[in-house]
Amino acid sequence: MTGEDAETVTGDPAALPGEDGLPRCPWALSTPDYVTYHDEEWGRPVHGDDALFERLSLEAFQSGLSWITILRRRPGFRAAFAGFGIAAVAEFTDADRERLLADTGIIRNRAKIDATLANARVLAGWASGDLDALIWSHAPDPAGRPAPKALTDVPAVTPESTALSKALKKRGLRFVGPTTAYALMQACGLVNDHLESCVARSAL
Repeated sequence: MTGEDAETVTGDPAALPGEDGLPRCPWALSTPDYVTYHDEEWGRPVHGDDALFERLSLEAFQSGLSWITILRRRPGFRAAFAGFGIAAVAEFTDADRERLLADTGIIRNRAKIDATLANARVLAGWASGDLDALIWSHAPDPAGRPAPKALTDVPAVTPESTALSKALKKRGLRFVGPTTAYALMQACGLVNDHLESCVARSAL
């Protein structure tokens, strides 16, 4: 977890015990929603073009916000964006855009909505599996990444995320900066940034 979520944790903590006594990454302990997301989703491999389009879109919407804001609206996002099916979103009309701008179940940011629609139209022209292959081609060798012991050991940007951002932008995608790309890599299991003593790290 990067950005504002990590910044809400003070000091330089290693994994901390949750209510069940199990050690977890400190950012995951603030709400039950975070605990579930941390334990069951974050850092686990995600494959499939539509699934990765969803994660990429949500990470873009998260920019400048706390991830919990996005997480709690995810059902609304999925309903608003046709389950993030690339083919379906690529066919959205101006009327759909206006609907999205009025939808209180999502983040009504005009630039981010427009980027999501534009990205879907770009991706609709790719061959099946291309997005999956492009993203996963930027996964670093885990042997070269020691387990982080504390939150300060977890980067916000890496050479791989910068390269992924450039590759996505080169192919026409928007709102895919290096920080967003790294958050995607963390969330989708390209890297394992669970802290060394976190119970979820050993489960991956």
